[in-house]
Amino acid sequence: MPHTAGRHFLQIPGPSNVPDRILRAIDRPTIDHRGPEFGELGRDVIAGMQRIFKTRGAVVIFPASGTGAWEAALVNTLSPGDKVLMYETGQFATLWKNLATRLSLQPEFIGGDWRRGVDSTLIEAKLNEDKAHTIKAVCVVHNETSTGVTSKIAEVRKAMDRAKHPALLMVDTISSLASIDYRHDEWGVDVTIAGSQKGLMLPPGLSFNAVSNKALAASKTAKLPRSYWSWDEMIAPNKSGFFPYTPSTNLLYGLREAVAMLEDEGLENVFKRHDRHAEATRRAVQTWGLEIFCQNETEHSSVLTAVLMPAGHSEVALRKVVLDNFNMSLGSGLGKIADKVFRIGHLGDFNDLTLMGTLAGVEMGLALAKVPHRKGGVDAAMASLIENSIKSNT
Repeated sequence: MPHTAGRHFLQIPGPSNVPDRILRAIDRPTIDHRGPEFGELGRDVIAGMQRIFKTRGAVVIFPASGTGAWEAALVNTLSPGDKVLMYETGQFATLWKNLATRLSLQPEFIGGDWRRGVDSTLIEAKLNEDKAHTIKAVCVVHNETSTGVTSKIAEVRKAMDRAKHPALLMVDTISSLASIDYRHDEWGVDVTIAGSQKGLMLPPGLSFNAVSNKALAASKTAKLPRSYWSWDEMIAPNKSGFFPYTPSTNLLYGLREAVAMLEDEGLENVFKRHDRHAEATRRAVQTWGLEIFCQNETEHSSVLTAVLMPAGHSEVALRKVVLDNFNMSLGSGLGKIADKVFRIGHLGDFNDLTLMGTLAGVEMGLALAKVPHRKGGVDAAMASLIENSIKSNT
């Protein structure tokens, strides 16, 4: 392919752009994964991820995508035929449900329209109906990457507590961890699932389970088959920084650097930065006269913004115009909203000027693709950023 000047704008909602500091950290010789230097690395990354998850409990790191961490959460805690309560917030919640079915579990899927997050009152009602406590886990997605909707996990926990139900709470934070406030211990989560390629700013290839003591206890009696995914196999050697099989050493170098970068900036500042960029993006979309897919303002994602295409217009065609003309990738519509929604990622190693370039590419793309819209979205986003800068400096 012919050379294209300038950097490619990867503005999908993950994998996110990998910053130079992390690329340089990964670009090191592989070391002996049984030697003392590796033990120090292993202890560093596990302790660092405990701080990112905001937990004092075990954190297990797998060489896998987030799908592997989904499976690990289920097979370590459940038995064939167990009922699990899941909530349809979008494509990724649906895929997790499908995985549970293939594992011989019995998911009860609370239907949703994909435009709103988890309704904790429906969770509470289902648990209240379950007098025999046949539901063994409640599984929800914190930030639904396919729709740009963020659910309120603390409210789900409160609903479970009001129902006095002993089910485990499992939460997918694959696209939210290190981008949106998340508190594993404080919110009473039993298993948190995460991946390396979003807010952690790494390439794909690492996945995580943060595990409560209650979940560890459940793993002692769970009967789903597990070997590679076994927490016990991991946690024992992890105490000294080692792994039971060959780990992804160079990605762990990058993970240590990612934790350092997040803590250098300060997690609260990272969250505020994501909030600021999300607000500016929504201002742009509203000025263009387009519709934000998420319908509840209190559930708008700070990781991405999903935008509904006007009737009769294709998001596939728009994204092709943007890629061909501006070397920028936007997120596609997934599942039942394919070719209806495009997604703007604003997560990870991302600053004000990157956002302005992204939104300029979208606005020019809308014009070239002849998508009906009003001009001025970029100006509205810029005004939002300036307004926020003035507030933070006074």
